[in-house]
Amino acid sequence: MKEPNSANTPPNNGGVKRDTTALVKATLKRRYAAEKRFRWYGIIAIAASLAFLAVLITSIFIKGYPAFTHSFVKMNITLDADTLGISESPTDKELRAANFAGVMKKSLRERFPDVKKRGDKKALYQLLSNSGEYQLHDLVKANPALLGQSIDVWLPADDELAAIIKSGSDLSDPSSIVTRMSEQQIGFAKVLSDAGETETRFNKAFFTNGDSREPEQAGIKAALIGSALTLLITFLLSFPIAVAAAIYLEEFAPQNRWTDIVEVNINNLAAVPSIVFGLLGLAVFINYLHLPRSAPVVGGIVLSLMTLPTIIIASRAALKAVPPSIREAGRGLGASDQQVVWHHVLPLAMPGILTGTIIGLAQALGETAPLLMIGMVAFIVDIPQGFTDAATVLPVQVFLWADSPERAFVEKTSAAILVLLVFLILMNAVAVLLRKKFERRW
Repeated sequence: MKEPNSANTPPNNGGVKRDTTALVKATLKRRYAAEKRFRWYGIIAIAASLAFLAVLITSIFIKGYPAFTHSFVKMNITLDADTLGISESPTDKELRAANFAGVMKKSLRERFPDVKKRGDKKALYQLLSNSGEYQLHDLVKANPALLGQSIDVWLPADDELAAIIKSGSDLSDPSSIVTRMSEQQIGFAKVLSDAGETETRFNKAFFTNGDSREPEQAGIKAALIGSALTLLITFLLSFPIAVAAAIYLEEFAPQNRWTDIVEVNINNLAAVPSIVFGLLGLAVFINYLHLPRSAPVVGGIVLSLMTLPTIIIASRAALKAVPPSIREAGRGLGASDQQVVWHHVLPLAMPGILTGTIIGLAQALGETAPLLMIGMVAFIVDIPQGFTDAATVLPVQVFLWADSPERAFVEKTSAAILVLLVFLILMNAVAVLLRKKFERRW
C-alpha cells in the first residue's frame, strides 16, 4: 500500500494557533507588569516629592513660628518729669527727646536693689529691648496725665531673653541653655519668671514695623507694602501689553519670517535668567534714564519685562483654545475681525489669560536677583508712601535677615518665608479657582 506524500499533508493549524495565543498572552502579561511598575514609579515619585515638601515646610514652620510671638516683662515705671528731663506740660519736641531709657533703667534698679556694680547694672539693663522707650513715649503722648505716676507696663524683652522664655528652657540650670546671655542675666530672668513678671504674646510688631537692626523691633510691613507697590506697577505694565501682543500674534499677524522671529524671541525670553533683566534695569532705567534707585517704579518695570513672555505665551494658548467656530459664527453675522476678537474670542479666553497673569505675578513676587541689581537690597526702615520712595520687597527682606548673625533673625527669616509662601499659595489658588469657574469645555 502506497503511503501518502508528506508534502501534500495539510499543516497543523491548531498547534500554530495555540503557540500564537500563548505568545500574545505572555506579551500582554509582560506589558501589564511594565505598566504596573511604571504606575508605581509615578506614585513613589509623587509620594517622595510630597514627603520632601512636607519636611521643608515643617522645618520652616518650626523655626518661624516663634517669630509670631514675643516675650514681655512687667515693670513698674515711675514717669518722673525730672528723670525724663521734661516739663510738667511737655511739648511734642520735648517728648521726643525725653529720657525714657532712664526711667526704664531706674525701674530695673528698683526691682533688683542688690545690683550695685556698674558691670552688673549694664547686664541688668540688657534684659529689656530698646523699643520700650518708644512704647513709653506713645503712652505719655496719648495720655499726658500719666506724668508723675507709677504704672505697671509690659515692656518688650531683649531678643535673647525672649528666645529663652519662648523655648521654655529651665532657667534654674543656666548651663543647659544655649544663649549669649550670662548666667547672671539668666538668674535675673529666673527671678522675673518666678514672680510671674514675664509673658509671651502675639507679636503684632512683626506686621506693623519696618526693618530694624534690633531683631525684636524688626517687622515686614515695609517689605509687604514695597511688594504690593512693585506688583501693582508690574501688573499695570505687563498685562495690557502682553494681552495686546498675544491678540496681534494669534489673530492678526501674517505668517511670515518676521512673526516667526518674534515668536522665537518671546519663547527664548521666557527662559532668560532673571538677573539679566536686573542688569538691563540697572543699565537703562537707573544709569541712563536716572530713575530713583531702590524704588517700586523701577522694580515694577524690571519685573514686568520679566513676566511679559510668560503672560504672552499663556494668553496665546488661551486664545488658541477658543474654537474656530466662534470666530466663523461672528463673521457670519457680519462682525468685523476686531469685533469678533473683542466681543467673542477675548471674553472666552479671559479666564486662561487671567490664570497666566496671576502665575506670572506670583513668579515676580518671589524674585530677588533682578531687584538686587537695582538697589532694592537697601536697609529700609520707613514705610514707603509712594512708587518713587525707597523700598524693599519680601524676598529681599528674607535675603537680608538670612545674612544676620542673631538667633532671633533666624526666626524672622523663617516667618517671612512662611508669609511669602502664604501669598504665593493664595495667588495660585485664585488662578485655579478662576480657571475652574470660568473655563468651558468645547
